[in-house]
Amino acid sequence: MTVPLELVPDTLTIARLAATANVVLLAALIVVWGRLYREIRSTFTLGSILFAVFLLAENVIALWYYFNPTPGLPPFAVEVMMVLQVLEALAIATLLYITWQ
Repeated sequence: MTVPLELVPDTLTIARLAATANVVLLAALIVVWGRLYREIRSTFTLGSILFAVFLLAENVIALWYYFNPTPGLPPFAVEVMMVLQVLEALAIATLLYITWQ
């Protein structure tokens, strides 16, 4: 059985969804780590917060770009960015899951 092409989301839509998921997951991590930092004042926790803030900024910029794409961008570049966004979402989700354990 084959899936009709109109039911398969395009790569830009997948990249948008993954970047949106990244923003939400990173915001959750920042909140959790922020609460933890207030309790223990660990430099590692502070570093984790700063790391998440930089990743959050990267994903907000990516989202802006995905909703305002440059005309003439090679499809291969969009495909690569989509794969990177999905992998990043999986990594952040894993980190959030482990953090909540």
